[in-house]
Parts: sequence; structure tokens; C-alpha cells
Amino acid sequence: MNWFQRSKKTNETLDDASLLKRYLHTRDLTVLGELYERHTEMVYYVCFRYLEDGERAKDAVMQLFEELIVKVEKQEIKKFVTWLYVLTRNFCLMQLRSEKKMQWVSMEEFVEFPMDVHPEDREEKEIALVALEKCLETLPEKQKKSIDLFFLNEKCYKEIVDITGYSLNEVKSYIQNGKRNLKNCMDNHRERA
Repeated sequence: MNWFQRSKKTNETLDDASLLKRYLHTRDLTVLGELYERHTEMVYYVCFRYLEDGERAKDAVMQLFEELIVKVEKQEIKKFVTWLYVLTRNFCLMQLRSEKKMQWVSMEEFVEFPMDVHPEDREEKEIALVALEKCLETLPEKQKKSIDLFFLNEKCYKEIVDITGYSLNEVKSYIQNGKRNLKNCMDNHRERA
């Protein structure tokens, strides 16, 4: 077993925060690549939702790694996967803006439950996306974690049970209650707007 294989095996046991810390300490792109690779499916999924083209989404995944190299050192990152999601979304929005053909991904399609949000212009759409992110942050931690794993990371109930240690009934309850709370928060946001 060579050094790289040993290093990769060691890094597999580290959580995202530890791997990020290791990268920031060593500046070893292999470490950052391993961290990014853990989340490329989510990155591709978000890119595909916004760009609506598989090839463009694949290109965006590659371009985002290059952007990641620069931005990861300049920003304070509390939770890597959440930060990466926002980076990915913003990257896609900038691409669409530069092409002057902003595509709308409805909240209903994105989070897969009725949000009834159909804003007319780009600014309102971006405000709605920001509101969704803020609403996600208001959820109790167990609901937020379950919603994140189920919708953003596309994990099934059993996988969420394995990851979190919650019971199957708890996972179902957290997702159901989280969806209801998100819908209420988004409804409140629309009423204030």
C-alpha cells in the first residue's frame, strides 16, 4: 500500500470539518478533492436543477472545484455541505444571469412539497430562494438534519436512521413536521413581502 492509499484510507474516517481543517493546514489538493468528492452528487443535482442540462451540470461540477480552491480559504465555513450548497446555487445563478436567461426552479420542484411560490421576476425568485434557506435555518436541529438528508442529499428513511441514530418513526415525524414548518415559514415570508 503506497502513501496515497494510506492517506486516503485515513481521510475516509474523518468528518467534513476535520478534513477541511486538514486541507487548510496542509493545502494538499488531494485532501480538498476527497472532501469535494463526498458531495459531488449533491453538487451535480443542484447544478442540474438550475442549468437543466446534464453536460452543463457536469462542466459546472468541474468549474466549482476550481472555484472551491479559491473560496474555501477566504470564508469561514461552519458546515461544509451547507456552504457548498450555497456556493453551488450562487455559481449556477451567476451562469444563468450572465446568459440573460434566468430559469426558474420552483420551490415545489426543489423541495418536493407544495410551496405555491410562482414569482414573476428574477429578483423575487432569488428572494424566495433566500427565504427558503432562512426558513431551513429556523427549523429545530433534528428536523433540519432530516430535511437536509432527505431532500438535499436524497437519502431514504433507512439511510437517515443509520446516519442519525433516530428511529424510523422519528425520521418520518421530523420530515413531516419540518415540511409543515417550512411551508408555514414561507407563507409568513410571502405575507410580509
